[in-house]
Amino acid sequence: MKRNNIAKLVAGVAAGVALVAALAGCGSTTTSGSSAPATTSASTGSYKLVESGKLTVMGNWYFPPFESMNESTGVAEGFDIDLANAIASKMGLTANILPSTQFDTLVPTIKQGGKADVSISGITITDERKKEIDFSDPYLDSNQSIVVKSGAAAQSIAALNVSGKKVAVQSGTTGESWAKENLPNATVVPLDDVIQAMTGVQTGLYDAVCADLPVTSYLIKNSYGDLVIPEGCQIATGEQYGVVVSKDNPALTTAINKALSDMKSDGTMDQLETKWFGKVL
Repeated sequence: MKRNNIAKLVAGVAAGVALVAALAGCGSTTTSGSSAPATTSASTGSYKLVESGKLTVMGNWYFPPFESMNESTGVAEGFDIDLANAIASKMGLTANILPSTQFDTLVPTIKQGGKADVSISGITITDERKKEIDFSDPYLDSNQSIVVKSGAAAQSIAALNVSGKKVAVQSGTTGESWAKENLPNATVVPLDDVIQAMTGVQTGLYDAVCADLPVTSYLIKNSYGDLVIPEGCQIATGEQYGVVVSKDNPALTTAINKALSDMKSDGTMDQLETKWFGKVL
């Protein structure tokens, strides 16, 4: 029921409390569709939203080209940001992009609920994470990589797997997990974001970075020309990114999967990949 009708009923409450109660009960009914009804519970069909009419999205916005902060506008931009807006549009919603938060807090926060509906932030689908939250269908493939300074003595995985070598990673990532498992003799240094890690290698603070290949390749091409991925350091891990959703909101996962499927069918996904990666991946 529309708000203005409810307002008229409330205004005429003296004319019949019983009638108002009956009509108000009718007004609380939710309907299936692409847009959320204006209710305090912010329910849309069978899924729930933190804020009615909006898909509230959280992430760590320092993972270019998937997400980064535009220095001029102070607004997050990137493949995942465009993806979030496109998913929301397909669902008849508006994306509400929250301020950046630390990567290793994203899954626990979505699991807890109440702050954001989803996290879209280059998050790899893993069995461990799936114990805590649900993932959408995969939307992009990825692998790992090792990055070092051009001309550095350590130009291989074996050369880094020795005592005294420092390998920077983003805390809570699959890059951190890979480094700890495969470089047990090196010191793995967890940091807040991959930008800190790359800059640390550039300045000599660390010997290498272990991070997602699409991100390191982009950063080397655009900002870190003195860093390289040595031969044999593109690591085929077969990872895939997914949208993180609470296990308590399975209908939202279904709706997001429908939006992703539509985007692949109508060419939207190809357009986003071309925009941010220069080609369809």
